[in-house]
Amino acid sequence: MDAATLQNRIYKGYAKAASRIGYTTDVYRPVSAANPLAYGNKIASIPVSFNAEDMTYSRPNKYAKPTWYALLDGTLVKVGDYLQNNNDGTFFIAAMQQALPVLVVSTNRTINVLRAMQQTATGAVGYNGDTVATETALMTAWPASVLIGTKGEKNAVGLPGDSRQPWWAILLPAVASVVIRPYDIITDELSRRYIVSSAELTGLGWRLTAEQVLP
Repeated sequence: MDAATLQNRIYKGYAKAASRIGYTTDVYRPVSAANPLAYGNKIASIPVSFNAEDMTYSRPNKYAKPTWYALLDGTLVKVGDYLQNNNDGTFFIAAMQQALPVLVVSTNRTINVLRAMQQTATGAVGYNGDTVATETALMTAWPASVLIGTKGEKNAVGLPGDSRQPWWAILLPAVASVVIRPYDIITDELSRRYIVSSAELTGLGWRLTAEQVLP
């Protein structure tokens, strides 16, 4: 038996298990940098079962753990697809490695990625700093994992009652032609605003750290 045949049989086994214990789940395949869950991106509805990286289903998920395993017919999906149902929520496929479980990421926010205008003028010019009106959208309406990071930044004002500026860890799929850079801006559906501190494109998608900008 060759590797491709073995992988196909594994995925078909996942599909049989999901048909017994999974929920019908919509599969979306992004075709642009705008809203991967747009109606036109839906490619299928299939049974999917999610577990907390435990194929024995003997433990629940825990805080700050966005990654799960998905049992599904892997011949019908690919990395970067989104999975959504009313029971489990929205996930994106991060990895489909040979003979290993399908790794997915649970999303809890919907974000936009923006780029501030780059200053090019010289000499006596008016205000050339970042404003909402001059920001360019790189990605819009993308479900992502946005969880509290491990540190906070001391408030620049330094008043006795000030709290630290919160930091966040953000995961989202890679998108063709979009390169996220430090100092890009992220907004979410809660009207929170973040500044990207570091942006790493991994084999599993984008891994970002960002500082929340408090009002």
